Amino acid sequence: MADFRSDTVTQPSGAMKERMLSAALGDDVFNDDPTTLELQRYAADMLGFEAALFAPSGTQTNLIAMMSHCQRGDEAIVGQQWHTYKWEGGGMAVLGSIQPQPLELQSDGTLALSDIATAIKPDDPHFARTRLVVIENSVGGKVLPLQYMRDVAALAKDKGLACHIDGARLMNAAVAVAPEHGITPQQMARELCDGYDSVSLCLSKGLGCPVGSLLLGSNDFIARAKRVRKMLGGGMRQTGILAAAGLYALENNINRLADDHANCRRLADGLTTLATQLPALQGQLTALPVQTNILFTDIELPLAEQLLPYLAERGIKLTGSNYQSANGHIKRLRWVCHLDISSADIEQTLQAVAEFAHRTL
Repeated sequence: MADFRSDTVTQPSGAMKERMLSAALGDDVFNDDPTTLELQRYAADMLGFEAALFAPSGTQTNLIAMMSHCQRGDEAIVGQQWHTYKWEGGGMAVLGSIQPQPLELQSDGTLALSDIATAIKPDDPHFARTRLVVIENSVGGKVLPLQYMRDVAALAKDKGLACHIDGARLMNAAVAVAPEHGITPQQMARELCDGYDSVSLCLSKGLGCPVGSLLLGSNDFIARAKRVRKMLGGGMRQTGILAAAGLYALENNINRLADDHANCRRLADGLTTLATQLPALQGQLTALPVQTNILFTDIELPLAEQLLPYLAERGIKLTGSNYQSANGHIKRLRWVCHLDISSADIEQTLQAVAEFAHRTL
Protein backbone atom coordinates (compact mmCIF):
# COMPACT_ATOMS: atom_id res chain seq x y z
CA MET A 1 0.00 0.00 0.00
CA ALA A 2 1.24 3.50 -0.87
CA ASP A 3 -0.35 6.22 1.24
CA PHE A 4 0.24 9.57 -0.49
CA ARG A 5 -2.37 11.48 1.55
CA SER A 6 0.20 13.30 3.69
CA ASP A 7 3.60 12.98 5.33
CA THR A 8 1.69 12.89 8.63
CA VAL A 9 0.78 9.23 8.07
CA THR A 10 4.32 7.95 8.71
CA GLN A 11 4.92 5.29 11.32
CA PRO A 12 7.83 5.59 13.80
CA SER A 13 10.77 3.39 12.90
CA GLY A 14 12.09 0.69 15.19
CA ALA A 15 15.03 2.88 16.18
CA MET A 16 12.70 5.78 16.96
CA LYS A 17 10.50 3.52 19.10
CA GLU A 18 13.56 2.34 21.04
CA ARG A 19 14.48 5.94 21.82
CA MET A 20 10.92 6.61 22.96
CA LEU A 21 10.80 3.57 25.23
CA SER A 22 14.13 4.37 26.88
CA ALA A 23 13.51 8.11 27.33
CA ALA A 24 14.10 9.70 30.71
CA LEU A 25 10.81 11.17 31.91
CA GLY A 26 9.61 13.94 34.20
CA ASP A 27 6.70 16.37 34.26
CA ASP A 28 6.87 18.98 31.52
CA VAL A 29 4.31 21.29 33.14
CA PHE A 30 6.75 21.49 36.07
CA ASN A 31 9.51 22.01 33.46
CA ASP A 32 11.46 18.97 34.62
CA ASP A 33 11.05 16.42 31.85
CA PRO A 34 14.73 15.93 30.91
CA THR A 35 14.15 14.59 27.41
CA THR A 36 11.80 17.44 26.49
CA LEU A 37 14.30 19.97 27.84
CA GLU A 38 17.02 18.32 25.74
CA LEU A 39 14.86 18.44 22.59
CA GLN A 40 14.08 22.10 23.14
CA ARG A 41 17.76 22.98 23.67
CA TYR A 42 18.83 20.93 20.66
CA ALA A 43 16.31 22.54 18.31
CA ALA A 44 16.99 26.07 19.58
CA ASP A 45 20.74 25.62 19.08
CA MET A 46 20.22 24.21 15.58
CA LEU A 47 17.96 27.03 14.38
CA GLY A 48 19.63 29.93 16.19
CA PHE A 49 17.01 30.79 18.81
CA GLU A 50 17.32 31.27 22.55
CA ALA A 51 14.57 28.85 23.54
CA ALA A 52 11.94 26.41 22.30
CA LEU A 53 8.65 24.96 23.47
CA PHE A 54 7.18 21.52 22.73
CA ALA A 55 3.45 21.30 21.96
CA PRO A 56 1.06 18.68 20.55
CA SER A 57 0.60 20.07 17.04
CA GLY A 58 1.71 22.60 14.47
CA THR A 59 -1.73 24.19 14.52
CA GLN A 60 -1.26 24.82 18.23
CA THR A 61 2.30 26.16 17.94
CA ASN A 62 1.17 28.57 15.21
CA LEU A 63 -1.74 29.75 17.35
CA ILE A 64 0.48 30.07 20.41
CA ALA A 65 2.90 32.16 18.34
CA MET A 66 0.21 34.50 17.04
CA MET A 67 -1.36 34.92 20.47
CA SER A 68 2.06 35.59 21.99
CA HIS A 69 2.91 38.24 19.39
CA CYS A 70 -0.55 39.88 19.23
CA GLN A 71 -3.20 41.16 21.61
CA ARG A 72 -6.96 41.28 21.05
CA GLY A 73 -7.75 43.59 18.16
CA ASP A 74 -4.32 43.30 16.59
CA GLU A 75 -3.80 42.19 13.00
CA ALA A 76 -1.60 39.56 11.39
CA ILE A 77 -0.71 39.68 7.68
CA VAL A 78 -1.02 36.20 6.18
CA GLY A 79 -1.34 34.50 2.79
CA GLN A 80 -4.67 33.39 1.34
CA GLN A 81 -3.35 29.83 1.17
CA TRP A 82 -1.30 29.89 4.39
CA HIS A 83 -2.11 27.09 6.82
CA THR A 84 -2.47 29.70 9.56
CA TYR A 85 -5.27 31.39 7.63
CA LYS A 86 -7.10 28.68 5.71
CA TRP A 87 -6.51 25.37 7.43
CA GLU A 88 -6.55 26.06 11.19
CA GLY A 89 -10.25 26.56 11.81
CA GLY A 90 -10.00 30.33 12.10
CA GLY A 91 -8.23 29.90 15.44
CA MET A 92 -6.43 33.24 15.36
CA ALA A 93 -9.78 35.03 15.14
CA VAL A 94 -11.93 32.69 17.24
CA LEU A 95 -9.51 32.09 20.10
CA GLY A 96 -7.01 34.92 19.76
CA SER A 97 -9.29 37.79 18.67
CA ILE A 98 -6.63 38.53 16.07
CA GLN A 99 -7.72 39.95 12.72
CA PRO A 100 -6.15 38.15 9.75
CA GLN A 101 -5.26 40.30 6.75
CA PRO A 102 -4.95 37.73 3.93
CA LEU A 103 -2.98 38.53 0.78
CA GLU A 104 -2.95 36.72 -2.57
CA LEU A 105 0.05 34.51 -3.24
CA GLN A 106 2.29 35.01 -6.23
CA SER A 107 2.78 32.08 -8.61
CA ASP A 108 6.03 31.12 -6.84
CA GLY A 109 4.30 30.91 -3.45
CA THR A 110 5.56 34.24 -2.09
CA LEU A 111 3.69 37.29 -0.92
CA ALA A 112 4.76 40.36 -2.90
CA LEU A 113 6.77 42.67 -0.67
CA SER A 114 4.80 45.62 -2.02
CA ASP A 115 1.55 43.89 -1.03
CA ILE A 116 2.84 43.33 2.50
CA ALA A 117 3.91 46.95 2.81
CA THR A 118 0.60 48.24 1.46
CA ALA A 119 -1.40 46.05 3.87
CA ILE A 120 0.22 47.56 6.97
CA LYS A 121 -2.37 49.79 8.61
CA PRO A 122 -1.56 53.35 9.73
CA ASP A 123 -1.65 54.14 13.44
CA ASP A 124 -5.29 55.17 13.57
CA PRO A 125 -8.05 54.06 15.98
CA HIS A 126 -10.26 53.21 13.00
CA PHE A 127 -7.97 50.28 12.10
CA ALA A 128 -6.79 47.10 13.70
CA ARG A 129 -3.17 47.45 14.75
CA THR A 130 -0.87 45.57 12.38
CA ARG A 131 1.54 43.67 14.62
CA LEU A 132 2.71 40.56 12.80
CA VAL A 133 3.75 39.20 9.41
CA VAL A 134 3.37 35.44 8.97
CA ILE A 135 5.31 33.54 6.31
CA GLU A 136 5.01 29.84 5.40
CA ASN A 137 7.97 27.85 4.09
CA SER A 138 7.58 25.54 2.33
CA VAL A 139 4.06 26.30 1.04
CA GLY A 140 2.25 23.68 -1.01
CA GLY A 141 5.63 22.11 -1.69
CA LYS A 142 7.08 25.37 -3.02
CA VAL A 143 10.23 26.78 -1.45
CA LEU A 144 10.55 30.44 -0.57
CA PRO A 145 14.20 31.33 -1.34
CA LEU A 146 16.70 32.63 1.19
CA GLN A 147 16.91 36.17 -0.19
CA TYR A 148 13.13 36.51 -0.11
CA MET A 149 13.03 35.32 3.50
CA ARG A 150 15.64 37.91 4.38
CA ASP A 151 13.73 40.63 2.54
CA VAL A 152 10.52 39.89 4.46
CA ALA A 153 12.34 39.90 7.79
CA ALA A 154 14.00 43.22 6.92
CA LEU A 155 10.67 44.73 5.87
CA ALA A 156 9.00 43.63 9.10
CA LYS A 157 11.83 45.04 11.19
CA ASP A 158 11.77 48.33 9.29
CA LYS A 159 8.03 48.66 9.94
CA GLY A 160 8.30 47.68 13.60
CA LEU A 161 6.44 44.39 13.14
CA ALA A 162 7.13 40.93 14.50
CA CYS A 163 7.55 38.11 11.97
CA HIS A 164 6.74 34.42 12.35
CA ILE A 165 7.49 31.43 10.12
CA ASP A 166 5.06 28.56 9.84
CA GLY A 167 7.87 26.12 9.20
CA ALA A 168 5.85 22.93 9.34
CA ARG A 169 7.98 21.69 6.44
CA LEU A 170 10.93 24.04 6.99
CA MET A 171 13.37 21.15 6.76
CA ASN A 172 12.03 20.19 3.33
CA ALA A 173 12.72 23.75 2.19
CA ALA A 174 16.19 23.64 3.72
CA VAL A 175 17.07 20.35 2.06
CA ALA A 176 15.86 21.66 -1.30
CA VAL A 177 17.91 24.89 -1.33
CA ALA A 178 21.00 23.92 0.70
CA PRO A 179 22.98 22.57 -2.29
CA GLU A 180 22.85 25.87 -4.18
CA HIS A 181 24.33 27.63 -1.15
CA GLY A 182 26.97 24.98 -0.45
CA ILE A 183 25.90 24.37 3.15
CA THR A 184 24.20 21.59 5.08
CA PRO A 185 20.40 21.44 5.39
CA GLN A 186 20.75 22.17 9.11
CA GLN A 187 22.77 25.31 8.38
CA MET A 188 20.30 26.25 5.66
CA ALA A 189 17.37 25.95 8.05
CA ARG A 190 19.14 28.29 10.45
CA GLU A 191 19.75 30.80 7.65
CA LEU A 192 16.09 30.69 6.59
CA CYS A 193 15.09 31.57 10.17
CA ASP A 194 17.61 34.37 10.62
CA GLY A 195 15.92 37.67 11.45
CA TYR A 196 12.58 36.11 12.39
CA ASP A 197 11.07 36.39 15.84
CA SER A 198 9.61 32.90 15.94
CA VAL A 199 9.23 29.71 13.95
CA SER A 200 6.94 26.69 14.26
CA LEU A 201 8.57 23.39 13.27
CA CYS A 202 6.41 20.30 12.84
CA LEU A 203 7.98 17.00 13.90
CA SER A 204 5.13 14.77 12.71
CA LYS A 205 5.30 15.53 9.00
CA GLY A 206 8.35 14.63 6.91
CA LEU A 207 10.52 14.14 10.00
CA GLY A 208 8.50 11.06 10.85
CA CYS A 209 7.43 11.55 14.48
CA PRO A 210 4.05 10.28 15.66
CA VAL A 211 3.15 13.54 17.48
CA GLY A 212 4.54 16.96 18.19
CA SER A 213 5.68 20.38 17.10
CA LEU A 214 8.15 22.97 18.37
CA LEU A 215 7.84 26.73 18.74
CA LEU A 216 11.12 28.64 18.84
CA GLY A 217 11.92 32.23 19.79
CA SER A 218 13.56 34.41 22.41
CA ASN A 219 13.49 33.58 26.12
CA ASP A 220 10.89 36.29 26.76
CA PHE A 221 8.75 35.13 23.85
CA ILE A 222 8.79 31.49 24.98
CA ALA A 223 7.88 32.57 28.52
CA ARG A 224 4.76 34.23 27.10
CA ALA A 225 4.16 31.22 24.88
CA LYS A 226 4.14 28.83 27.86
CA ARG A 227 1.29 30.79 29.40
CA VAL A 228 -0.68 30.65 26.13
CA ARG A 229 0.04 26.93 25.73
CA LYS A 230 -1.39 26.31 29.20
CA MET A 231 -4.47 28.37 28.35
CA LEU A 232 -5.04 26.31 25.20
CA GLY A 233 -4.68 22.99 27.02
CA GLY A 234 -1.33 22.15 25.45
CA GLY A 235 0.54 21.50 28.69
CA MET A 236 1.31 17.79 28.96
CA ARG A 237 3.11 15.70 31.55
CA GLN A 238 5.62 12.93 30.68
CA THR A 239 6.26 14.39 27.24
CA GLY A 240 9.74 12.86 27.05
CA ILE A 241 8.31 9.75 25.41
CA LEU A 242 7.23 12.00 22.51
CA ALA A 243 10.20 14.38 22.69
CA ALA A 244 12.56 11.42 22.30
CA ALA A 245 11.04 10.79 18.89
CA GLY A 246 11.66 14.45 18.03
CA LEU A 247 15.30 14.22 19.06
CA TYR A 248 15.76 11.10 16.96
CA ALA A 249 14.12 12.80 14.00
CA LEU A 250 16.28 15.93 14.18
CA GLU A 251 19.40 13.81 14.50
CA ASN A 252 18.58 11.27 11.79
CA ASN A 253 15.70 12.27 9.50
CA ILE A 254 16.63 15.64 8.04
CA ASN A 255 19.15 14.70 5.35
CA ARG A 256 17.04 11.76 4.22
CA LEU A 257 14.27 14.16 3.12
CA ALA A 258 16.25 14.37 -0.12
CA ASP A 259 15.06 10.81 -0.83
CA ASP A 260 11.44 11.95 -0.58
CA HIS A 261 12.14 14.82 -2.97
CA ALA A 262 13.78 12.45 -5.45
CA ASN A 263 10.84 10.04 -5.24
CA CYS A 264 8.40 12.90 -5.81
CA ARG A 265 10.29 14.04 -8.92
CA ARG A 266 10.37 10.45 -10.17
CA LEU A 267 6.62 10.22 -9.69
CA ALA A 268 6.03 13.52 -11.49
CA ASP A 269 8.28 12.52 -14.39
CA GLY A 270 6.64 9.12 -14.64
CA LEU A 271 3.12 10.52 -14.69
CA THR A 272 4.14 13.10 -17.28
CA THR A 273 5.57 10.35 -19.48
CA LEU A 274 2.40 8.27 -19.15
CA ALA A 275 0.22 11.27 -19.93
CA THR A 276 2.29 11.87 -23.07
CA GLN A 277 2.42 8.29 -24.30
CA LEU A 278 -0.96 6.80 -23.39
CA PRO A 279 -4.02 8.02 -25.35
CA ALA A 280 -6.38 7.53 -22.38
CA LEU A 281 -4.41 10.11 -20.40
CA GLN A 282 -3.37 12.54 -23.11
CA GLY A 283 -4.65 16.04 -22.43
CA GLN A 284 -6.40 14.87 -19.29
CA LEU A 285 -3.60 14.57 -16.72
CA THR A 286 -1.04 17.29 -15.99
CA ALA A 287 1.70 17.02 -13.38
CA LEU A 288 2.69 20.39 -11.92
CA PRO A 289 6.36 21.24 -11.17
CA VAL A 290 7.93 19.66 -8.08
CA GLN A 291 10.40 21.31 -5.71
CA THR A 292 10.16 19.18 -2.58
CA ASN A 293 8.01 16.23 -1.51
CA ILE A 294 4.59 17.39 -2.74
CA LEU A 295 3.21 16.87 -6.24
CA PHE A 296 -0.09 18.21 -7.54
CA THR A 297 -1.71 16.72 -10.61
CA ASP A 298 -4.69 18.20 -12.45
CA ILE A 299 -7.05 15.59 -13.91
CA GLU A 300 -10.24 15.94 -15.89
CA LEU A 301 -13.20 15.08 -13.66
CA PRO A 302 -14.56 12.09 -15.64
CA LEU A 303 -11.10 10.51 -15.66
CA ALA A 304 -10.57 11.21 -11.94
CA GLU A 305 -13.89 9.57 -11.09
CA GLN A 306 -12.58 6.34 -12.59
CA LEU A 307 -8.92 6.59 -11.61
CA LEU A 308 -9.29 7.26 -7.88
CA PRO A 309 -11.41 4.16 -7.10
CA TYR A 310 -9.10 2.07 -9.26
CA LEU A 311 -6.06 3.20 -7.28
CA ALA A 312 -7.85 2.86 -3.95
CA GLU A 313 -8.66 -0.77 -4.72
CA ARG A 314 -4.91 -1.31 -5.06
CA GLY A 315 -4.08 0.37 -1.76
CA ILE A 316 -2.96 3.70 -3.25
CA LYS A 317 -4.41 6.53 -1.17
CA LEU A 318 -4.66 10.18 -2.28
CA THR A 319 -6.41 13.40 -1.37
CA GLY A 320 -7.89 15.80 -3.88
CA SER A 321 -10.40 18.55 -4.44
CA ASN A 322 -12.33 20.05 -7.33
CA TYR A 323 -11.67 23.54 -8.61
CA GLN A 324 -12.69 25.71 -11.51
CA SER A 325 -10.04 26.28 -14.17
CA ALA A 326 -10.16 28.25 -17.41
CA ASN A 327 -11.11 24.99 -19.14
CA GLY A 328 -13.80 23.89 -16.70
CA HIS A 329 -13.94 21.83 -13.53
CA ILE A 330 -10.75 19.96 -12.66
CA LYS A 331 -9.79 17.49 -9.92
CA ARG A 332 -6.48 18.45 -8.32
CA LEU A 333 -4.80 15.51 -6.61
CA ARG A 334 -2.09 15.88 -3.98
CA TRP A 335 0.67 13.27 -3.78
CA VAL A 336 2.95 13.57 -0.74
CA CYS A 337 6.12 11.49 -0.54
CA HIS A 338 7.59 10.58 2.83
CA LEU A 339 9.78 8.04 4.60
CA ASP A 340 7.17 5.29 4.24
CA ILE A 341 7.00 5.74 0.45
CA SER A 342 9.81 3.82 -1.23
CA SER A 343 11.13 3.96 -4.77
CA ALA A 344 9.42 0.60 -5.29
CA ASP A 345 6.11 2.19 -4.23
CA ILE A 346 6.63 4.87 -6.88
CA GLU A 347 7.22 2.27 -9.59
CA GLN A 348 4.20 0.22 -8.50
CA THR A 349 2.01 3.34 -8.50
CA LEU A 350 3.12 4.29 -11.99
CA GLN A 351 2.48 0.73 -13.12
CA ALA A 352 -1.04 0.90 -11.65
CA VAL A 353 -1.76 4.16 -13.50
CA ALA A 354 -0.44 2.63 -16.72
CA GLU A 355 -2.61 -0.46 -16.29
CA PHE A 356 -5.64 1.77 -15.67
CA ALA A 357 -4.94 3.72 -18.86
CA HIS A 358 -4.67 0.55 -20.91
CA ARG A 359 -7.95 -0.79 -19.53
CA THR A 360 -9.83 2.40 -20.39
CA LEU A 361 -8.74 2.46 -24.04
